[in-house]
Amino acid sequence: MKTKMTKHAVLSSGAKMWRSLACAKSELRLDLTLACGQTFRWKESAEGHWTGVMGGRVWTLTQTEDTLWYYVYANPDTQNGRGVSLLDKKRSEKRSVDSRMKNEEEPHVVTDQQEGEVEAEMMLKDFLQLHVKLGDLYRKWGAADPHFKEIADIFKGVRILRQDPTECLFSFICTSNNHISRIQGMVERLCQALGAPLCQLDQTAYYDFPTLSALADSSVEACLRDLGFGYRARFLQQSAKQILDTHGLQWLESLRRLPYVEARDALRTLPGVGTKVADCVCLMSLNKSEAVPVDTHVWQIAKRDYKYTTDSGQKSLTEKIHRDIGDFFRKLWGPYAGWAHSVLFCADLKKFQNLKEPARVKQPKAEKESGKKSKTTKTKREFDGKGEDTKIKSESQKRAKACVKRQKSFRSHKITHFSDSTFN
Repeated sequence: MKTKMTKHAVLSSGAKMWRSLACAKSELRLDLTLACGQTFRWKESAEGHWTGVMGGRVWTLTQTEDTLWYYVYANPDTQNGRGVSLLDKKRSEKRSVDSRMKNEEEPHVVTDQQEGEVEAEMMLKDFLQLHVKLGDLYRKWGAADPHFKEIADIFKGVRILRQDPTECLFSFICTSNNHISRIQGMVERLCQALGAPLCQLDQTAYYDFPTLSALADSSVEACLRDLGFGYRARFLQQSAKQILDTHGLQWLESLRRLPYVEARDALRTLPGVGTKVADCVCLMSLNKSEAVPVDTHVWQIAKRDYKYTTDSGQKSLTEKIHRDIGDFFRKLWGPYAGWAHSVLFCADLKKFQNLKEPARVKQPKAEKESGKKSKTTKTKREFDGKGEDTKIKSESQKRAKACVKRQKSFRSHKITHFSDSTFN
């Protein structure tokens, strides 16, 4: 039976089905937080409206000056028994506990809708870490760092998300020698090939992030190579298999209970996970707010804005430089150094430079056209770590389509669709 297509929700079409939280833009700016490279699955579906997947459900978020609005879509596949979202699983567990409480005299009057609304609000607050008072942190960082204070006046509301550790880890394995738009494409193809289908909005199909079991399957490396992942395909499959074989399903979530350095070093034992990727996962999913991910981009910020120099005049990023820059920023900014670092990282991204120059004169159309021509005279080729061309050719596309069909055919009985990590 063909599923009726649903449209992306827009607040101006009616707020009746939307829910809201009091949240000033100084505490959260969706356009900066969701597009600064810490998550890769949220896209602007309408002006000021961001749609993505979290906790096994599809959400649209938007905001006014002092209110955060959110819309959670129903999953047709969940209703047909083909999948279960994290919201539905939590609700089922709560009902099971309630049914065993013999001493409850009053009848249960909370409806499923009310229960779902409470759980959705809790999940969103957890994901956005709204318990952290960002305004207070900005004031502390600004008092300690004049350069941060200057940047903070423009880039308010950059907040670190608390993501699912599995999604965060395997998304960041894709970031090696890559850029944000290409990473987004890779993560989307990964979910389409191996994740459980959730719903379709307009012409866009949404999928849950693949489970460890799905990622560890022996067919995954070849499938992902056909989808253009290059050498990263092996890292993704081998890391998932190593976690399951050596540690178990709950290992990643358990790292939240370890000290920062222990959690980082544990992640570094996985294929394709270096210090920077481990720090990203620690900061953005494992509650390690002091983790400061350092790549060449952050190194340039340290040298340009904080006059950081190395004794030996080192020209490539080493473990010592990574550690020294992290220690420098931790000393400067304190226990939430990773959050402050992300504000500067966001402010340095090319896509946000227009915020620094609101009165910039628009480039004449003729100049824009000539600029486009000069940029397109050379076709940039993407290579993997061995110099191997990873552009998807026609044969690869055929194999990729066949791979996606194979994965989808056994997905429903081989894959557990999500974890409970959001509430850990």
